[in-house]
This record gives sequence, C-alpha cells and structure tokens, in this order.
Amino acid sequence: MVKPVGAITRGTTNPNRLRRVDNFIAYHCGPLLKEAAQPLVVDLGYGATPVTAVELRERLADAVRVDVTVVGLEIDPVRVSAAQPFADPPWLEFRRGGFELAGLTPVVVRAFNVLRQYAEDEVAAAWRTMTATGAVLVEGTCDELGRIATWTVVEDGTPATLTLSARLPVLEHPAVFAERLPKALIHHNVPGHPVHELLRALSRAWETEATPFGPRQRWLATVRRMRAEGWPVLGGPARWRLGELTLPWPA
Repeated sequence: MVKPVGAITRGTTNPNRLRRVDNFIAYHCGPLLKEAAQPLVVDLGYGATPVTAVELRERLADAVRVDVTVVGLEIDPVRVSAAQPFADPPWLEFRRGGFELAGLTPVVVRAFNVLRQYAEDEVAAAWRTMTATGAVLVEGTCDELGRIATWTVVEDGTPATLTLSARLPVLEHPAVFAERLPKALIHHNVPGHPVHELLRALSRAWETEATPFGPRQRWLATVRRMRAEGWPVLGGPARWRLGELTLPWPA
C-alpha cells in the first residue's frame, strides 16, 4: 500500500456545500472526462462524512457521463470505515490516501477545504504531488454553507486560473471573498500584491454598478466593468450568471 502523504484535517462538511465547484468541474473538466478511457475523479479529503463525494458522483453522472467513477480519499482510517455504507462500487468508493492519491491516476482531483489547514509553504509541493500523474486539480475553499467559494485550477503543479464564486442572492459585497481565498493567496491580500488589487477593483465595480434589477444583474454589470477596465476575465455571461468570475492566475 502506498503510504498516505498529508495530515488529518478537521473534516467539517455539509450537504450541498460544494455544489458550486461541482458544477464548475462538470463544465470545465467535462470534456476531459468525456474523452477519457477511464473517467476517474478523486475527491481528496472528503471530510468527516462522505456526503460531498456522493453528491460529486451524482452530479458528474448527470451532467457529464453515467460511468464516471469517484474515489473519496481520507487519511483518517476511521472516516474511511464510516464512509463504506455509502459506497456504490465501481462508481463510488472510499479509500485511505493523501496527496499521493493512493497510487490512482485520475483525470480530475477535487481538493476542497484541505490545503487551507496547511502552512502556505506546503501548498506548492502538494499541488505538484496531486498533479504528478497528469490530473487536473481543482483546489480551493468555501464557507460552511457553500455560498462563497474560491478555487484554482492547477495543471502540472502550476496554477492556471482563479475563480471567485458566490450565491448572488445573498452576496452583500465582494469583500467577503477575502476570507475564503485559497491558501496560496490568502496571506497576499495586502497592498502591492495582485490579488489585493483584484479585490479592490471588484469592490469598486460592485459599488459603481448598483442597480434596481437585483443582485444577478448587478453582478453581470460588475463583471462587464471589470473586463472593460482591462481585467482578463474568462468565460461569458452564462458562467457569470452563476456568480462566477474567473481570471488567469498571472492576473
């Protein structure tokens, strides 16, 4: 057995907490999974209960292809044992493992609310380990109910994009994203750093685009203003309407 790499984290989770990132994975990684001979997805660090791994399998089966396989990995053997009643082999399994991915070669890895509990200087090595076999990594963090989330797509150990995502009906101000930035960025939200300038620009755009037509229209106007001001916003209105803002990581 491959020795697990990593440490046991708090394991806090809730149903539907990762719905926002799951929908993004279906959109962004769907083509890769459709083309794969073995459409394997690893849910790394699913937590004290396996509910988010169960939901990930259901969502990808509905949105991408019915034969997607999800393997939930946890370092804590107690959590792995507790998850077994929810397994549905071969489509959904739970095993002991860490950043080394238990020797698996997935197409996609989802690691959410995991690296947030590590030191920043451990992040780059974890990214490299999780993508060493060619997997696309979606790594990030969210609040307890999944209303505010941020994540980065990592390929070959290198971050490619950053996404900010919010449930728009409850978004009071984009400043809340600062609390949920990925570990690689959260300590860089200070003057002189790009992520600080991003959040400042987003806040200014939001404050400028007040509208009587509701939060969704305000967010759409905010994202359009960001693009007009020169930020290299990716995607289009179909993604923006979901409360997403995605930019290339170098921005």
